[in-house]
Amino acid sequence: MNIFKHEFKSYLKSVGIWSVSIFLIILIYLSVFSSISTDIETLNEMMASFPEELLIAFGMTEMDLSSILGMYGLVFLFCQICLAIQASNYGFSLVSIEERELTADFLLAKPVRRGEILTAKLLAAIASLTITNLMVWVSSFLVIGMLNDGLPSETKPLIMLLLSIVLFQMFFLAVGMLISLLMKRVRSVTPLSMALAFGMYVLSAFGGMLGDDTLEVISPFKHFEPNYIIKNAAYDTPLVLISVVTILIAIPASYLLYSKRNIHTAV
Repeated sequence: MNIFKHEFKSYLKSVGIWSVSIFLIILIYLSVFSSISTDIETLNEMMASFPEELLIAFGMTEMDLSSILGMYGLVFLFCQICLAIQASNYGFSLVSIEERELTADFLLAKPVRRGEILTAKLLAAIASLTITNLMVWVSSFLVIGMLNDGLPSETKPLIMLLLSIVLFQMFFLAVGMLISLLMKRVRSVTPLSMALAFGMYVLSAFGGMLGDDTLEVISPFKHFEPNYIIKNAAYDTPLVLISVVTILIAIPASYLLYSKRNIHTAV
């Protein structure tokens, strides 16, 4: 329990920064698009002027920007990038921070098994991500209600989109943790978390542009594509299952690797 409290407290500043950043993204971008949407003809002309490849890359094909939900779908993509970086960051730093700061001997000297240590750390990261998740919910309903003079009559697509955040975050947390344990030593977390988040986004974007489904299915950005969820008020179940399976493989594999890991200490 002390490990959980220590880890959770260490995430609080980061959670605050990411939560405020995402709130500002939702507020600023929705405000801009909301003002543009008053002139539908101009908006359609602007969209038509964009290259088709760009529209595919941002998941904007057949997107109805005349509605608040359509606009939110575009804004949510930027939120996903932030959520991916945050979760990846926590995943890569989960077990590497003690090795990097040479404090692992202090932690491992305590009468606690490695599995219990990893569980406490993982739960602290999940709790922190959950707070950010809740802030996205609050920000989304607050800003949409404010700009739309109330929530849309059909809120199911919005709720389904927000519910997807849990698996989306868990994918990057679990994969980041697994990759860090497969590496001999993690010297810097930020470049790795940025590479994982943007790498998955690029796979999704280029897969759509090139029409290569094998690239798309790897990326959770494709598994939880905002435009698809809003248009269909449903998930692309086969793709979502890929994320679920990845998480279910990455977490047990991480426990196995951590239990056998030769951890660097100060001695």
